[in-house]
Amino acid sequence: MINKTKLALGIAATLTMTGALVSPQAMAHSKADRVAEATSNKVDALQAQLQAMQAELSGLKADRSRTHAEAGKVQELDQWMASVKSAPKDKRSKDNMVFFRGGFAQNFSNRDDILTMNQTILGNAGGGRDMSASKNAYDIGAGFDFSLNDNLFGLMDNTEVLAELMFEYKKFGTQHSQLNGVPSNTLCAVGGATGALTGTAALGTAASGATGRNCQDVTVSQFTLAAAPKVKFMKGSALRPWVIPVGLAVHVISPPSNGVTVFNPGAMFALGADYKIWKEVYVGADARYHWTASDADGVKTDGYTAGGYLGIGF
Repeated sequence: MINKTKLALGIAATLTMTGALVSPQAMAHSKADRVAEATSNKVDALQAQLQAMQAELSGLKADRSRTHAEAGKVQELDQWMASVKSAPKDKRSKDNMVFFRGGFAQNFSNRDDILTMNQTILGNAGGGRDMSASKNAYDIGAGFDFSLNDNLFGLMDNTEVLAELMFEYKKFGTQHSQLNGVPSNTLCAVGGATGALTGTAALGTAASGATGRNCQDVTVSQFTLAAAPKVKFMKGSALRPWVIPVGLAVHVISPPSNGVTVFNPGAMFALGADYKIWKEVYVGADARYHWTASDADGVKTDGYTAGGYLGIGF
């Protein structure tokens, strides 16, 4: 019995000593695991914080770049506004123009119908003097230039495109007919008789008036209204040559043709140049050619004009 008790006590003592030896190692191993796990958690947290800081830094850099770009744009806008405000207002370009023109005109054909040759049938048939109208005339008119584009619609720099609207009056003279050497004043005094002789009593009666009136005078004239594109070169310089490639012109003749026609449309071609003499005041010269596809019942209006003009920019 005593031996069994001793054996039991020995076994217990052995187990106690074994547990005492094993427990510190187990405890140490568990503590190391906890330290490693805590360290790993800290590393993960640091990595997460580092990533958050990097993201925030990237955002700050982007905001800074955006701020610099916006600041640059604001600065450019401020500089542009300052330049506009500091620019003198009187130096703004005045590209439109009103001009007043005068010169010489010539038609290629005479007016030789009844009204501009001899006003009486007897005069033509009976040897009346040939009083066909002159081909030469003086020319006066005016017009407007309206600026449309500064660079020939992107094809050529400093080349302006304008729309020109112009009217002109040409007087070819006044015709004084005579019938076989008898002055027309005498014919007017016996207008009724003259009308009877010529078979145009109504004309003679209407023409008869106060003695001494020249009832056979005819003023030969022509009015032209033209619209055309104008290409003007060397924008910004004092001397500006220009050309009209083709334009539309409508001619109104007076007196009417034998067919009582007064209108005759056609084409116009022109070239010229103007020079700025002072501020917005210009002087210029041009030559214009008028062409029509047909005559106005026997009256031809083809011809040319040449002259000078005074322009004012606005």
